[in-house]
Amino acid sequence: MRPRRGFNLFWRTFFFLALLLFGSIVAWLQTFRALESEPRAVQNAQQLASLVNLTQAALRYSDTVTRATLIKVLAEEEQVFIKPRRATDSYQSFTDDEFAERVAKELTKRLGRDSVVAGSVNNTPGLWVGFSINGDAYWILTDLSKMGPPRSSTWAIWLLTAAALSLAGAAVIARLINQPLKQLSFAASRMRDGDFDATLLDEQVATSEIREVNIGFNRMAEQLSKIEQDRVVMLAGISHDLRTPLARLRLETEMSVSDPDAREHMAADIAQLDAIIDKFLDYARPEPAMLEPISLNAVVDAAVYSVADYPDMQVTLNIPDNIDVLADEVELSRVIANLLENARRYGKTPETTITMVEITAKVRDQWVVIKVRDHGPGVPPASLSKLTSPFFRGDAARTAATGAGLGLAIVEKTIHRMGGMFSLSNTSSGGLAAHIKLRRS
Repeated sequence: MRPRRGFNLFWRTFFFLALLLFGSIVAWLQTFRALESEPRAVQNAQQLASLVNLTQAALRYSDTVTRATLIKVLAEEEQVFIKPRRATDSYQSFTDDEFAERVAKELTKRLGRDSVVAGSVNNTPGLWVGFSINGDAYWILTDLSKMGPPRSSTWAIWLLTAAALSLAGAAVIARLINQPLKQLSFAASRMRDGDFDATLLDEQVATSEIREVNIGFNRMAEQLSKIEQDRVVMLAGISHDLRTPLARLRLETEMSVSDPDAREHMAADIAQLDAIIDKFLDYARPEPAMLEPISLNAVVDAAVYSVADYPDMQVTLNIPDNIDVLADEVELSRVIANLLENARRYGKTPETTITMVEITAKVRDQWVVIKVRDHGPGVPPASLSKLTSPFFRGDAARTAATGAGLGLAIVEKTIHRMGGMFSLSNTSSGGLAAHIKLRRS
């Protein structure tokens, strides 16, 4: 079953914090805008009204020569232009946005209802204010920059700055949260592979909760490492203590039992006990596999050669040349041998006396898929998923059971130690197929 895809913890935390911070910044900007817009509009309107009133007073009380000089000085030094207002002039109201409307409304209130505030006159943009002096109408044109920087650019700069800071802060916070969990996940995966020495976490971190988790995890790793060491010692002792009397029994059987048939059966029973001990030790082996590029053709040929003398078994190979896989050569040889032995024992039908086995291999992207199939009766679908469980044997195998029920369990565990995948299935034409998936080197 494929794992469900989705964002990892870092990106989920990052997006959540970024959205939260960005939403807070937008709300703050909108609040600031609402509280700042009215005072700023009043201030700008007051400054413009003062400019218009001063210009109007200066023009009213100056003679013709002085008035011309005043208009020239205002244009050159203050960028304030005074032009006659004609009845044919076309203009557009100064209502670009809500802020401009507030400024125009406040300016009209201060200058009087007969004043005009326009955004363009005769298609010339700017801040135009119309006023009258002794019955003569004039336009005063001033630069829009006197109202401060454009509001759209101001808010855009603030918003981009706040967004950048929010994303940076979210990334830092998400990393602080994600990093300890990532280290814990890596340590747990190493512990799962049996590498207890690489699982120690930092017990001096500043965060007290993470420090307590790391200390607890390290203590658990130490206890599991000790249990694993005790198990290895115990298995070694069991192997030694059982095989010594078995060797004596075999010697005494060969020397003391005169009946050839009884001696042969007793020797077979002793050999079976010895093989069961080997199976137990293989299944309990804790060491990780030593992976290296090996030739799949050579490993399969060696495994098939070892069963070539069996008269009740015939193996057919269909493997392309020069296929290398990343595996442990000894472990992979044991896997193929176990599968061949399992097929020889249980891959016959009542109508046949010879077990037909097919071994095929295919390359798929970066993987090599190996299939070992017999043409026997297969197994019931309900028992298929249990075949790799320790000490489980199918009903068809129980009457002739001479092992410990660990063969397929050892195969699955060995393949997993080599970073591969293992599965079993019934074939449509009859028989059981074992599928092995290993990385291509």
